[in-house]
Amino acid sequence: MMAYDEPGRSGQAESTPVGSTVGTDTVADDRQNGESGGDRFGVYVLWETLLLLGFAALVYLLWLENPTALRGSGLRALIVDVVALGLLALAAGLTLRTAAVNLAIGPVAVAAGLNFAEQSDRGLLIAVGTPAAVAAVGGLVLGLVVVLLHVPGWAASLGAAAAVVVYIEQRAAPVLVQGDYDPRGIAGQLFVGFAALTVIGGLFGAIGPIRRLVGRFRPVADPARRRGVAAAVVTTGGYVCSTVLAMLAGALLASKDDAVTPGDGLDWTVLAVGAVLLAGTSAFGLRGGVFGTLLTVGAVGLFLAYAQARGWTVSRWVVGGAALAAGLAVTRLVERYGRPVVGPPRPVSPPAAGESTGGAGGWAMSQPEPVGDWPPVLPAQSTGDPTDPWGPRRWETNSPIWQADDR
Repeated sequence: MMAYDEPGRSGQAESTPVGSTVGTDTVADDRQNGESGGDRFGVYVLWETLLLLGFAALVYLLWLENPTALRGSGLRALIVDVVALGLLALAAGLTLRTAAVNLAIGPVAVAAGLNFAEQSDRGLLIAVGTPAAVAAVGGLVLGLVVVLLHVPGWAASLGAAAAVVVYIEQRAAPVLVQGDYDPRGIAGQLFVGFAALTVIGGLFGAIGPIRRLVGRFRPVADPARRRGVAAAVVTTGGYVCSTVLAMLAGALLASKDDAVTPGDGLDWTVLAVGAVLLAGTSAFGLRGGVFGTLLTVGAVGLFLAYAQARGWTVSRWVVGGAALAAGLAVTRLVERYGRPVVGPPRPVSPPAAGESTGGAGGWAMSQPEPVGDWPPVLPAQSTGDPTDPWGPRRWETNSPIWQADDR
């Protein structure tokens, strides 16, 4: 009986019968340790339907409590807040998909907001372009540290967050915004661009080869084992893009306010990561839906606006922590019901006597016939003629020619 190991659960290669081929459609593009087959998307359809119902319920509650928040200037301000949080969620979701989460996005957003407040009177190129270049370089360095040393992304990005917090702590008082740029005038365009980026990214992430390539850094056996050059390139690119997205989110948040208050920004990190996990992105990487991030970010923005309308004091730590706790449960659902179906192995019956079995190279080998029993004892020896069989032959009466005297 041939033994089978469930793929993806151990570091051993899956055992297969001789002559069969291992499926190449694996979730991590790993023929030895990956899971055969494509992910199931039924769990995402069900969960995103529930998110849509929750989003509609919050719209209704906010409309009953404060209708002005959903029209005119109130709606534009809400859209800018949702887009800013959405950019942070995109940054967190991208690195979660690559299985190397970037925990420095919150501090990067706060640092970018402070820089925008100080430089906004010098034009968008100085206030946004220069910080974007710095963020890209920082993300590149962080990605290289993670992939070259092959260390957990959360640990390396937490160290990067500490370095950014040191920069933030150089300012003890709130910084007034020097420029007069107001993004609420283009709130509709911002939302359309954010929604298109989110949904298109989710659709691309649903394509099998792209999905496996993006999530290749996800460990399937030993977490300390390197996952190859492709995984290193994708993971580094994820850090670069996520850091730039976090910088844009911070600049957008600062542009709609009169002043920016220094803070460590980790509450923004918790809120963004919690929103992405609640949207259906797996904490282990690789897996995620299509519309989940857009619906979850919108629902969080609506809830914060509803809490403000009700006069509640709700911090980002509370909302982020609740979303994170619920998101971990969603991760378990996604990993349980979104992974490929692995059916029970089919038993391999031994071939019948004389039946040929095809080897890996196509050669046919015949089964030998069974061998009968050996006789229990040796046959009896004859005692009639004790002549030594190795002695001189009895018919040779003369000596051989090579024994003659004249040799």
